[in-house]
Amino acid sequence: MADLSTLARPYAKAAFDYANENGVVNEWENFLFIAGTVVNDKSFSTWLDNPAVSAEHKSAALVDLYDTQVASANDSAFKQLLGETRGVRPDSDASYPKVSVALSNFVKQLSEQERLALLPEVYEHYRRHKAISLKQLDAYVTSAYPLTDAQRETIQARLAASLNASVVIHESVDPSLLAGATIKVGDKIIDDSMRGKLQQLKTQLTA
Repeated sequence: MADLSTLARPYAKAAFDYANENGVVNEWENFLFIAGTVVNDKSFSTWLDNPAVSAEHKSAALVDLYDTQVASANDSAFKQLLGETRGVRPDSDASYPKVSVALSNFVKQLSEQERLALLPEVYEHYRRHKAISLKQLDAYVTSAYPLTDAQRETIQARLAASLNASVVIHESVDPSLLAGATIKVGDKIIDDSMRGKLQQLKTQLTA
């Protein structure tokens, strides 16, 4: 039997092609991320495997969860998770629309074909299609202290210019770096942290 990633590819392509043609790429990506996260939960995964639960009920549960926990005025752990993944700060006024009829039908199709377990892989392939379409790259920035808006904009602008692509910044903080930051894009790592410089100096002195 083909692995999950292989099985997910046609669904991801169909989803991206539709979303791209209809100008709803971000909306579909947001839903796929949350749905994929939920499907990865052990208890929910067990519930999905229950043959007594109808396919319609399973797909409706995912749609309802997104509509009530993300596409609502109330704060929730899912909305915070989505904001953090998209680089949206907590004080942002970002809003998320409810699941459209087309997206709901896509989820129903997955459920009817017993393919909801593929959602995490569908999301990953979907993101790759989006990145290729937009020539977009993910940059993972780990800094000793939280970045300021000015630092974030400078890093993003410099990376975009050097890589000739749109760059999405994903931030994390590691105090052990002491100062500065490390930046990872693909398999390339730029280490401009104080810890990294001290390590380089130590290597030079002991060479």
